[in-house]
Amino acid sequence: MPEIVTAAMLVIGDEILSGRTKDRNIGHLADIMTAIGIDLKEVRIVPDEEDEIVAAVNAVRVRYTYVFTTGGIGPTHDDITADSIAKAFGVPCEYDAKACAMLEASYAARGIEYTEARKRMARMPRGADHIDNPVSAAPGFRIGNVHVMAGVPAIFQAMLDNVVPTLKAGTKMLSATVHCPFGEGLIGGPLADIQKAHPDTIIGSYPKYGDGKFWTELVVRARSQEALDAARADVEAMVAGFASTAS
Repeated sequence: MPEIVTAAMLVIGDEILSGRTKDRNIGHLADIMTAIGIDLKEVRIVPDEEDEIVAAVNAVRVRYTYVFTTGGIGPTHDDITADSIAKAFGVPCEYDAKACAMLEASYAARGIEYTEARKRMARMPRGADHIDNPVSAAPGFRIGNVHVMAGVPAIFQAMLDNVVPTLKAGTKMLSATVHCPFGEGLIGGPLADIQKAHPDTIIGSYPKYGDGKFWTELVVRARSQEALDAARADVEAMVAGFASTAS
């Protein structure tokens, strides 16, 4: 049987919900997860409110193999992700000695004062492991199946590069695209029947419009080539049948 590994993402920050900042991390994570055979099943955007973060973390970490969070681990008062994750796991949030030393050395090398605000970036739940940050030194962390990373896209991507080798990959999803020159209103019923006949596949229907005409892109996904080929053949036969009727 194909091994199915799942993931969820929590995007944390009032700036995302207000529109002041446009998220660039969801698409990157989705691309990486798809490439290594992990199904990204859910994405939530959560405000900078401790109770909301705690509730969201506890909801998704029991449902999915992995959870990834972005945002809220910087030096300011509203960076409360570390405290919230600690509360979700029922452990203290405290200064990590290794992170403190790393940050102090990094700032000293640049001739920058290691302020109390900057020290906040060394706080993490007790028992958490570091996620290295090759861009700006301040680490993310992992506790249980939850990976906590920065919201700045360049830093998030660098941290994720360090996380990926530690993940258990699943069976990759295969896909095939079938062009359909007809609208969804015409093909909806037969397409639903094909989906029922091929429960080991996922058939997506994506309406398109161009040159004054509606058409549909049909995408068949499966974890085995045999299942993919069988469903695609039926979809192609359906499209051919409508084409012969229309001609």
